[in-house]
Amino acid sequence: MVDVVGSEPAGGTGHERQVLDRIEAFRRRRPRFTDQVVTLAHGAGGKASAALIDHVFLERFAPGAGPADDAAVCELPSGERLAFSTDSYVVHPRRFPGGSLGLLAVHGTVNDLAVQGARPAWLSAAFVIEEGLEVSELEGIAQDMAAAALAAGVAIVTGDTKVVGRGAADGVFVTTAGVGVVPASRTLGAALVRAGDRVIVSGTIGDHGMAVMIARGDLALDADIRSDTAPVADLVARLLEAAPSTRWMRDPTRGGVATVCNELAHDTGLAVVLDESALPVNPLVTGACDLLGIDPLYVANEGKVVAIVGPDDAEPAVAALRSHPLGRQAAVIGEVAAEPEGIVVLRTTFGSTRIVDMLVGDPLPRIC
Repeated sequence: MVDVVGSEPAGGTGHERQVLDRIEAFRRRRPRFTDQVVTLAHGAGGKASAALIDHVFLERFAPGAGPADDAAVCELPSGERLAFSTDSYVVHPRRFPGGSLGLLAVHGTVNDLAVQGARPAWLSAAFVIEEGLEVSELEGIAQDMAAAALAAGVAIVTGDTKVVGRGAADGVFVTTAGVGVVPASRTLGAALVRAGDRVIVSGTIGDHGMAVMIARGDLALDADIRSDTAPVADLVARLLEAAPSTRWMRDPTRGGVATVCNELAHDTGLAVVLDESALPVNPLVTGACDLLGIDPLYVANEGKVVAIVGPDDAEPAVAALRSHPLGRQAAVIGEVAAEPEGIVVLRTTFGSTRIVDMLVGDPLPRIC
């Protein structure tokens, strides 16, 4: 069992009982929805978001549904399978180092399809535009989306436009939905994950969230941090070819690596044990996070993949990712363990371990 209270293994029955009691108390801290109004925390991708989605939407749309993935995989009467995903983008500011609202609106949806093992093919795009938005800015967003779609190998085939009065929206919101084709032989999911599997990330974490926050100009920070926004379908294809034992994948957007690992632990009932010394983090991101008191594990990415692979495929997987321009800093960052069940723990650089919980909200709102 992983010791989550100190650097030494549980040495006696009394100490071991204390550890088990603390773990059990932690497990009972499941989000309950008691709020009467929606707050920004409900849209931040943490515990508050999960509670809102469970209480309001899943109870009505999909009662008894299994693990929530980035995209739904739907089987057609012919036996072919399609992945289907949708997402809305409300980032502020709409342009930032390394990216823009238009790029995110394409990359975010095609990446949700790619980590389900699908090859993205088609997108829809819907715009809610506030009266008074400069047409030149709208043209720039559309141009970015067209360029991103071309680079990702997808077509924007349908859409919708609505205009609302001044003050009814923050400039422009974009919603994209995407469809991709899942090869017949490919199956991914939390149910396939086993103790002993390895946790891999395709590159440095936290780049996107910190780039957007610094671009807002509210923090009096000046650091050359660029968003990592990019389409990951080709990167995923290379990973799947090199590591046929790949079990599960997610792109760690809102809530970062910590949140997707918590979702995996919850869905599997297994432990995810991360190694702090193995986490690839840009030193500038580390410095900015230290100044703000934010853990990079919780900061969003928009061009990274977290994957679970069998232990024998870990080295080939990392090598394949590093052979791609988007995966040059890929690393094994942890493993899946049988205990403590349903919990994420971090082995720190000091030799101790600590629980990595899912945050209630997000310290960095409006980043995607």
